[in-house]
Amino acid sequence: MSWLLFGVFLALMCAAVPLAVALGLSGVAVIVAAKMGIMSVPTTVYGGIAKYPLIALPVFILAGMIFERSGVAARLVRLAESVVGKRAGGLAVAAVLVCMILGGISGSGPADAAAVGAILIPAMTRAGYPREFSASLIAAGGSTAIVIPPSIALIIYSVLVPQASVQALFAAGLVPGLLSGLSLVCAALVFSRLHGWGRDDPEPAPQFWQSLREAGWGLLAPVIILGGMRSGAFTPTEAAVVAVAYGLCIALVVYRSMTWRQVWDLLAEAAEISAVILFMVALATLFGWAVDTIGVFNDFARWLTRSGTSETAVLLAMTAMLLIAGTALDAAATYFVFLPFLVPVAQAFQWDLVWLGIVMTINVAIGQFTPPTAVNLMVTCRIAGISIESTMLWCGWLVLTMTAMLLVLTFVPEIVLFVPRWLGYL
Repeated sequence: MSWLLFGVFLALMCAAVPLAVALGLSGVAVIVAAKMGIMSVPTTVYGGIAKYPLIALPVFILAGMIFERSGVAARLVRLAESVVGKRAGGLAVAAVLVCMILGGISGSGPADAAAVGAILIPAMTRAGYPREFSASLIAAGGSTAIVIPPSIALIIYSVLVPQASVQALFAAGLVPGLLSGLSLVCAALVFSRLHGWGRDDPEPAPQFWQSLREAGWGLLAPVIILGGMRSGAFTPTEAAVVAVAYGLCIALVVYRSMTWRQVWDLLAEAAEISAVILFMVALATLFGWAVDTIGVFNDFARWLTRSGTSETAVLLAMTAMLLIAGTALDAAATYFVFLPFLVPVAQAFQWDLVWLGIVMTINVAIGQFTPPTAVNLMVTCRIAGISIESTMLWCGWLVLTMTAMLLVLTFVPEIVLFVPRWLGYL
């Protein structure tokens, strides 16, 4: 049965069938061949999306879009510029900081890269930064959005791996997300000071207090979302609703940067994006159920532990596999394809499944700015008016920087787990 499952899946993928359909049809093929009852298909598909945590997904998508379009990004950029000042590497550091703050609101890497890139790539070019470096750095900074809570990717992971709660994943993603951004800041400062980028920026730095007043409303968003969840005032799903209400208040009342017509358009766009993700979740559940029923990966995990293969070798192989997959697949697709294999392996080696989710997500984050199929990089290169090929050098250095940080988190799990343990989620 395992050969049928993966044979059908690979054949459909080679035929350019969409991933969600390939996952669903390969699962159906096994169910029919094993005579497990065709009526299990609709019930399994429905059960895959009829889960309370998934309610937060479309609402967080809407919240992120509201904050991205309401002018919060531009105000955060001015605040970051006023903090770091006009010095070598100042705008580069500001770019990463703003990407991290927006990541704590939207949870979407491409959206953050687009919002920050549209504002800062022209400014960085005027200050002497090469467009290739600016596009690479902002694409890398935007990737931290899927690690820093609230993260859409981590919500999907919690649904696929029920042993890892949303609260634990959000808490576990905080330190790795900050470390990811810090590693990019260090790399940006080194390159900027070596080449003198930003030292002769002709534009004056914004005034700090004025910038803080303007950006204060945006800065409060992650505090309200994460603080509310930690205090027990609301669940992650309720936090998403609070984020939408707060974002609408800022956009319509405080900044007055949006109209109700634009809000209606955002509702339609968020519904479309959510439908695509939920469709993938539903059919991937069918694939996962078929894998679990035939038990092929459980047998493989038992063989792996008995074969004497070292845990270090398995971890390195897993990291290499996910880094390569991340260049072609987004977070949701990576979870759907690899979790049926990795969860039994993790349980065999007694790895924490919350830690596994963070490590997988950081692997995918690195893939978001690793050519050739880097979604964040595609966005920033389009804004900068350059080809992806021209960014290969700078992307290579940034990939090495984040991969070094990833390896530390992989072999020192306590860095990932101490916050959720301290907060009582583990």
